[in-house]
Amino acid sequence: MAPQELAWRVGQAMFAQDAASRDTMGMELVSCAPGRAVMRMAVRELHLNGHRICHGGFIFTLADSTFAFACNSHNKVAVAAGCSIDFLKPGQLGDVLTCEGVERVLQGRHGIYDMKVTNQHGEVVALFRGKSAQIAGTVVPQEAA
Repeated sequence: MAPQELAWRVGQAMFAQDAASRDTMGMELVSCAPGRAVMRMAVRELHLNGHRICHGGFIFTLADSTFAFACNSHNKVAVAAGCSIDFLKPGQLGDVLTCEGVERVLQGRHGIYDMKVTNQHGEVVALFRGKSAQIAGTVVPQEAA
């Protein structure tokens, strides 16, 4: 199976099991390719904090979920080993936030991934960098891959 097709199958398999991203957060998996992923989320009333802006934890979760899809896209189970985020602009009610994740380095079992969260106007809301660690297993059974 071609790497692009495998990455998309991995993404679909993970998303089907990801109730937190899909159901609780209302995220959409836009694309999943080798070392890359794109997810989208509309800012709803339940995402707002006491300042009536999107709670940073929800923006973080969008970036973290995108990170998970990008670092698992090679069909080797990977988990977060560390991350950081910089919030640059608040998300507002009704904004549609898109997170694009890109693999920067994958050496051995460890990878570094950058996530960029933007709003519907292309303005950068947050930048997230994550370090992944591969553990035993695959997302899609090897026979299916």
